[in-house]
Amino acid sequence: MTTSIVLLLLGLALAVVAGLAVYAVKLWREVRRREAFRQDELRRAHENCVENLELVASALQQGQVDITEGAWRCKTLLDILDSSLAGRPEFIAFSEVHERTRHLHTHSARQALTPKERFREDRERWAVEHEWRDAILESAGHVVAFRGKWPGALE
Repeated sequence: MTTSIVLLLLGLALAVVAGLAVYAVKLWREVRRREAFRQDELRRAHENCVENLELVASALQQGQVDITEGAWRCKTLLDILDSSLAGRPEFIAFSEVHERTRHLHTHSARQALTPKERFREDRERWAVEHEWRDAILESAGHVVAFRGKWPGALE
């Protein structure tokens, strides 16, 4: 091979390598951009969830929502934030009420029950609400404190 052909092939190889390097840098920047976008979406979703959690807890404290419904909503929101939160001692009441009432019918399934069956389930729900009312309201107060420490409250 002549020197000019070797230099031409070397130049072509360097151009290909440079092109691939530019493409790799573009891909790397796109991955960083997407990761930053995902992190921002997750942060906003958590902020929204914490805000909703505080609203439900405040509604519980003000008696604007039933104990059972409020406990279910708080447990669900805590699970969305971090599945271990509902097991914390200050929030365990939400999990307990959920566990003790999750077999009860809701919505259209409740409407399909006979009046006697509905009343039996209502009595069962009322008994759980009576037993856990103070603990749920205390946990609702902890939610408000949790919101004040957010996002450091996860640690």
